[in-house]
Amino acid sequence: MVNEPTPRRDAFAAFRYPAVARFAVGRFLAAMATTSLSVAVGWQLYEKTGSTWALGLVGLVEVIPIVGLALPAGVAADRFPRRRVAMAAHLTLASTAAALMALSAFDGPTSLYYLVLFLTGVGMAFRGPAVGAMLPQLVPSKDFANAAAWFSSTFELASVSGPAVAGFLIAAVSGAQLAFAFACAAHLGFVFVLWSIPARPAAMTGKRQGLGDLLVGLRFVFRTKVFLAAITLDLFAVLLGGAVALLPVYAKDVLHVGPVGLGWLRAAPALGALSTALLQTRLAPWKRPGRVLLFTVAGFGVATIVFGLSTVMWLSFVALFFTGVFDNVSVVIRSTLEQSLTPDAMRGRVSAIHYVFIGMSNELGSFESGATAALVGPVLSVVGGGAGTLLVVLLVALFFPQLRSLPPLHQLEPLKENP
Repeated sequence: MVNEPTPRRDAFAAFRYPAVARFAVGRFLAAMATTSLSVAVGWQLYEKTGSTWALGLVGLVEVIPIVGLALPAGVAADRFPRRRVAMAAHLTLASTAAALMALSAFDGPTSLYYLVLFLTGVGMAFRGPAVGAMLPQLVPSKDFANAAAWFSSTFELASVSGPAVAGFLIAAVSGAQLAFAFACAAHLGFVFVLWSIPARPAAMTGKRQGLGDLLVGLRFVFRTKVFLAAITLDLFAVLLGGAVALLPVYAKDVLHVGPVGLGWLRAAPALGALSTALLQTRLAPWKRPGRVLLFTVAGFGVATIVFGLSTVMWLSFVALFFTGVFDNVSVVIRSTLEQSLTPDAMRGRVSAIHYVFIGMSNELGSFESGATAALVGPVLSVVGGGAGTLLVVLLVALFFPQLRSLPPLHQLEPLKENP
């Protein structure tokens, strides 16, 4: 258990606990690695093939092992020390980044890129549950929300700076080698951070449960209605309101702002999320976080509709900025809810299910937006997605009354349920 200092309500409450600052730096490095590698892979494959289909395959190849290995990865995060599982996962990711660097340097065949990306998905499958379940071992429940806001801030900062670093390195050598090398070094940096954090014993103790182990996280999510409601909101909001996938179309054919404008549009949600994450570190706990969650997801839908209808750059930028604002509030509440309600012995398995929901919504959301746009056009696709998000909010509010009556998150305790 974490030794709690004398409670002090301030913006840096989470950093009063040992190892949290190091862990935050490590998570930032890992996010930088992920975002920079994504840019480098896209640039490299499009240079080699000139095919948008080749780019679409990247997400599919990576998401297959993430979904397929989610249950055993969750068990591993609970059965073994999470620090070790996370270190092994990031060593795998560092190795695949090094392999991509070699393929780029020696002009390797395209098929090998997809093989390496599949292995990258394997590393991501085990990384998600292990790293996601480590924070409650470092911070007590009363400061989860503050910690979640700070860690969300680091992720959003990496989402802005990682692609910028990758773009600069690609331009410097007219190739992706340095960007892949940077991703490799950043993953190794997180491994070093993990090694420096005090070891914790495995969360699961007692007799082995065989195949039942795999399903514990899934059963917990579906029995915990308030958490199920929260991740359902996120799943459908991203699935239906994923306007980001169509930004190139809007930049070229709707707003007529070219690649520079596209860059600003792409940065707008991250800037909104970063601003809100920093603000949330100073806010008092929400008195009715469930209602706040419903209103923010509805706000995300409204902002998506505004973006879909806009034909001027400044309004489109503001709308996307607010999608990031609303999404960040949702992320902080949802992640805090997960960590507060889940017993430590099953946090890895529950985190794995959560990770699958998020991963599927992102990938399928991009596919849904593109497919719908091909049928009815980009404007109807985006506006219809925003309207669908509002409908989902209404249905969740009606069918999950537990969410509307949710008390302040710092008052929640892990549910008593055997893993």
